[in-house]
Amino acid sequence: MVKRIGLAIMAAIVSATLIQAQEIEITEYTTLEQVYETPVESEKLLPFNELSKESGYVLYEATIKVNFNKEVLELENVRDYAAIYIDSTLQGTVTDNDKKLPLNIAAGEHTLRIYAENIGRITYGPEILDNSKGLFGDIKLDGVAIEGWNITPLNIREANVQQLKFSSAKAAKLPGFYKGIFDVANPKDQYLDMSGWGMGEVWINGQYIGAYWEKEKLQSIQVVADLLQKGKNEVVVFEMKNNSQGAIKLTEKPVFK
Repeated sequence: MVKRIGLAIMAAIVSATLIQAQEIEITEYTTLEQVYETPVESEKLLPFNELSKESGYVLYEATIKVNFNKEVLELENVRDYAAIYIDSTLQGTVTDNDKKLPLNIAAGEHTLRIYAENIGRITYGPEILDNSKGLFGDIKLDGVAIEGWNITPLNIREANVQQLKFSSAKAAKLPGFYKGIFDVANPKDQYLDMSGWGMGEVWINGQYIGAYWEKEKLQSIQVVADLLQKGKNEVVVFEMKNNSQGAIKLTEKPVFK
């Protein structure tokens, strides 16, 4: 009897928690072309500082010829994080501590797309003299250096997301912006639960509210009451890798993993 009562209490707590979470459906999507800055063509890779970009994101693209499946892509320098796509298929992510990635694609000619993010810069210590960001050095495919890059800085964090033109989220494959509309009866401090998403940035009603990363313990971003309005509200998410997410949850408490 005691055990049954205990289980009933736990079920009631779980049920109350679920009721407090409001699901926001993601219904619209757009690719990143609307936030492209001036592209640069270069035979070699260029880090952020040679692109007049201090922080944020840069897209590196090149045409590659794959001879057989499971060829290995090896990056010399990754500062600090990058998502790698072949054509429109995510192959994986790399950091400066994990710079090799086997490719799971058929033989033939493909477009290599690498979305690189500068998470932050060192402002003290001996490494301040070696503080390049983005990709630099060589990227080799099965030991052969890739040349002929199209490099595009991305104006993501500073974008006016309310001016972006969206379409159906069903077509989402590459990194882009996702939008959902939700109703609020009484604006109050809440949290966006980003569990299941990968890495990116978030805006509420056009106001930037923060970044998220699946590897962090904290999986939510606070939404202060002043950003919300009675009735319809808009959330926009830039996502770098997990491009099949269909919803976000609005909760009353922060979410940890």
